[in-house]
Amino acid sequence: MFDEAVVSMLARGIGETLYMTLFSTALSYLFGLPLGILLVVTGSDGIRPVSWFHKVLGAIINLLRSIPFLILLVAVIPFTRMVVGTTIGSTATVVPLVISAAPFIARLVESSLKEVDKGVVEAAWSMGATPMRIIFRVLIPEAKPSLILGAAIAITTILGYSAMAGIVGGGGLGDIAIRYGYYRYQKDIMLVTVALLVIVVQILQEIGARLAKISDKRN
Repeated sequence: MFDEAVVSMLARGIGETLYMTLFSTALSYLFGLPLGILLVVTGSDGIRPVSWFHKVLGAIINLLRSIPFLILLVAVIPFTRMVVGTTIGSTATVVPLVISAAPFIARLVESSLKEVDKGVVEAAWSMGATPMRIIFRVLIPEAKPSLILGAAIAITTILGYSAMAGIVGGGGLGDIAIRYGYYRYQKDIMLVTVALLVIVVQILQEIGARLAKISDKRN
C-alpha cells in the first residue's frame, strides 16, 4: 500500500501543511500583533486610553473569533478567489486562515502584554519614555517569553485549521486524509496522516517551548 507514490504524496502533504501553517502564521502576526498592541495601549489601564476605540476594536475581534473556521472558509470563497485567483490548494487556504487566526493572535498578544509588571511601565514613564519607546523597548521585550509561547499555540491552532481545509480541497495532510481516508475508506492512510499531524504539532510545540525558555531572562 505504501509504495513510492504514496510516500511522495505524504511528503508533499507535509510540505504543503508546513507552508500553509508557517506562512499563515507570519501573515496573521503581521495583522494580529498590531491589533493586540492597540487593545492593550487603548484599554482603560493602557498608556493611551481611548475607550470607544478599544470597545469597537474588541467587538470586531470578538465577532471574527466567534465564526467557526469551516463556515468562514466557505463564506470568504469570493474574496479568496479575488485575492489569489483560485479557491483550492494550499495558497488559497492561506486567505481564510489569516482572517480566522489574526483576531485569535490579537487576543494572545493582548494577554501576553498584560502580564508585564505595571511598575516597569511606570518607571519608563517617569524617565520620559514615549509611548512608542514603551511599546518596543519595554512591553514587547518583557513579554517575549509569553509571546513566543503564544506563537506556539497559534501555530498549532492554525495547523489544525489547515487540516480542516482539506474538506474543500485545501491541500496538505488534511486533504489527503479526507480524500483517501474518508472518501476511499483507506484507513491506513488516514491513520498515517493523523500520526504525521501529531508529530508535526509536537515538534512545533517543543520548538516554541525551548525558544520561550531561552528568551526568559528569569532563568
